Parts: sequence; structure tokens; C-alpha cells
Amino acid sequence: MLTFNNDIMGLQPSRSMAFMAKAKQMQATDPSVINLAGGEPDFDTPKKICDELFRQINSGYTHYTVGAGLPELRKRIAEKLADENGCNYSPDGVIVTPGGKFAIYLAVRTLVNPGDEVMYLEPAWVSYPSIIEASAAKPVPVRLSLEQNYKVTLEQLEKFVTDKTKILIINYPNNPTGKTLSKEEADALEQFMLRHPGVALIADEIYERIIFKGYSNISMASYPSIADRVITVNGFSKSVAMTGWRIGYLATTPEIKNAMYKLFQHTITCVSGFVQKAAVVALDCAEEIEAMRQSYEHRRDLFVGGLNAIDGVECNYPEGAFYAWVKFDIPGLDSEGVCDYILKEAKVVGVPGIAYGTDDSCVRFSFASSEEDLKQAVERIGAVMAKVKR
Repeated sequence: MLTFNNDIMGLQPSRSMAFMAKAKQMQATDPSVINLAGGEPDFDTPKKICDELFRQINSGYTHYTVGAGLPELRKRIAEKLADENGCNYSPDGVIVTPGGKFAIYLAVRTLVNPGDEVMYLEPAWVSYPSIIEASAAKPVPVRLSLEQNYKVTLEQLEKFVTDKTKILIINYPNNPTGKTLSKEEADALEQFMLRHPGVALIADEIYERIIFKGYSNISMASYPSIADRVITVNGFSKSVAMTGWRIGYLATTPEIKNAMYKLFQHTITCVSGFVQKAAVVALDCAEEIEAMRQSYEHRRDLFVGGLNAIDGVECNYPEGAFYAWVKFDIPGLDSEGVCDYILKEAKVVGVPGIAYGTDDSCVRFSFASSEEDLKQAVERIGAVMAKVKR
């Protein structure tokens, strides 16, 4: 009889993907269902990126691109991180990956041994614990407090570190809360890293070009004192609406990159050359990126403002990304119960907070959707919440 890897068989399915699939199934039979579960921009990929892709394919650029990424793309990525994020990375420390998710897996898998521990801040993107478990390490969630607006403190970090801790994963702007990383919190992270010189920091910055007015986001690799232990992960999916293209990247020291590249060679080989050529153009799409960011900000104000006008609903304005982290006051229901109730009664699909490791009766809704859908969702949720007895 066939047997399977115990670590892989023990992985939990992605709840966010499960809700996205459920929403698509429901919409197939009931078009009135509003799907706010996905983490995908509703914009088309900018035309000049697509044009470059077709130009490369039509010219026959469809073969292997041996190496960690095209030299011109790795150079542009290093320049971008220097100019926009204050990070001093060499192109020799960059690996171009099939999406940011694989970059995180590549980093974790390379840096841990069986039994090691990986800390990550919670609420957290759904794939972190599974990636850690698939690498035969132990996930250690660092629970942050809703009451303190999920603020990172040195004291909270120190509660969870042990002599087995090898990595700390952070994600800013954050999925699902929409929080950005403040200077005070970044300083606390620096102090933590200085206290624990054997720990690496993976900074997932996939949403860092979607930041709203009045806020900024700090890249931890901009701290020279710890930069040699920071692996910055980013990509093109969210900021340039390239989710289906599957292209991301990581940047680190050449020494760490060379260790990761050993696994990269035996798993991915390379990212499609024509996609990489198009990604070079994507790095020059500042106007298109800003237009999308402004649209998200307008939708945020419309959606969150509408939700906060509903009795029993509370949502802080997201500082970045395109998610609303919404707390519902429905007696007797946890986040999954709330999600099911809103789905059944309002026909609006979100993702329950428990999918992100925490249950504060919160639901994540994406506002990367049409204004009409967002207005309809607010109206329906308001009508449903008016019937709740508290």
C-alpha cells in the first residue's frame, strides 16, 4: 500500500482558497452572491506589460533562462529596493521566483532543520504555518492584540522565542488587518533581532506599493544593523495586477541566496523568460500602480465608512493592502459562524478570522472589487445586522 509524507498529509487546506472556491460555486448558480473573499486585484494587467510579453513570445524567447533570474531584472529589483525601500541589496542576492509564496517556502525550507521553530505574527496569512510545517519545523504564532490594534512590541516577541527559534516572519502591509509597520514597531523588531543573532527575519512586503495617504511602511532591511539577516520577499501580483503570471522575488545576502539557489535549481529551474522580460517593464509602471492605489483608497473609504455606520459592525481604516478586517457583534457566533450567517442572509462572501489564526469575531473582506458590489454589500450587511438582537 502506498504511504505519504506525514508532514504533507498533516497540512491543513487553505481556508481562504476554500472560501474563494465556495464563492465561485455559489455564483455559478446564484449570480447575486457578492464575492469579497479573494485577494486578487480586479484590474487588468497594464497593457504595456502584456505587449512586452507578446513581443518576447513572438520573437521566440521561449526557452530556459538558466540562473536565479535574468540579470537585467535582478538589477532592476535591487535598484527598486534601494530607491524605494532604502535596502542595500546586490543583484547577486536576488532570486526571481514563481510568485511570492514560493519565495517564502524557499527561504524557510533552506533556513530550518527538523524540530526548529519559526515565529510569525498573528493574525497571519494562511500559508505561513503550512509552509513551516512542510519544512519539518514548528510554527510558533505570536498573537497580537486587537485591543492594541495589533501593535508589535519587544515584550510580546520575547515571550515566544526559544533556543530553537531560527526565523521570524513578518508581513506589512498586513494581510488580513491592513496594518503598516510603524517606526516604533520597526525599532522593536530591530532590538529583538539584535538580542537574537541566530535568528533570520523574513519580511513579506507583497503589498508595499498599496499604502494609503498618511501612512508609510518600513522595510526591515533598511536597518544596517540587521540587514545581513533580513530576507525581503516581494512580487508583482498585487501591485501590478499580475496574480496569474506567477512571478515574485526575494532579496538577501549572496551567501544566503547561494544556499537557497541549491534548492531552487532542483525544484523550479527558472521562471519563464518572457514573463521576466515583462516584469522589467512592470517595474516602470509607476503611473498605473498609483492609479490602482488611488482607486483602492477610494473604495476603502466607501466600504469601511459604510460598514462603520452599521450598528454592531466595527472596522479600523486599513493603512495598506486592500482588505477590511471587520469585527461583528452577533451574540453567540464566532468568526466562522459570523461568516456563514453573513453569507446565508446577505449573500456576501468573506473569510473568517479563524483562517488567520485568531478569532476576534472578525471577517476579512476584500475591497478589490467594483464600487457597485461594495455598495451592495454594505446595504445587505446593514439590513441583516438590523435584525440581530443584542
